[in-house]
Amino acid sequence: MPIMVTDLDGGATRVILSDRIDAAGSVEISMPMYYVGESSNSVIIDLARVSFLASLGMRNIVALAKAVYRRKGKVVLLSPQPFVEEVLTTSGITDLIPVYRTQASAEAAVKLD
Repeated sequence: MPIMVTDLDGGATRVILSDRIDAAGSVEISMPMYYVGESSNSVIIDLARVSFLASLGMRNIVALAKAVYRRKGKVVLLSPQPFVEEVLTTSGITDLIPVYRTQASAEAAVKLD
């Protein structure tokens, strides 16, 4: 499965995506991403292991972020591969969700005051 969800110390949730998030991958991550979006206020979406990200996968990321932002929560993207980051930047998603390079900086960014 191209998704793993873990709870971090401090209350943040880490969503680790992997492999190709194409049409089939998007179907697999849809429900877990929805659940995280509805239940967590601090989310790190780790994209380090994603080799391809289709528009349906981007839709899942944006839907999660919108759900968290409605509750005044925080969402960040962690370590996307260059091609994936280019797609996210071109689509404007990085204007909505900031990108961080290290786990420590991502955790500091989603820390709720």
